[in-house]
Amino acid sequence: MTQDTRSEDDMSALMQRISAFLRSPKGQQLVDRGRRELAKPENQARLKQAAGRLSGRRR
Repeated sequence: MTQDTRSEDDMSALMQRISAFLRSPKGQQLVDRGRRELAKPENQARLKQAAGRLSGRRR
């Protein structure tokens, strides 16, 4: 097995674990909490500021 194949397998396993967590009750609670937090205007403003700073670095 080459290094590239092994890292692809590791990445695939990690994605499967993340997907399984997000389907679990705790994962669903975390997703719901994230959605509630993102619905708040102050958090939306913070996110827009951060996105603006990040996009400004690329130029």
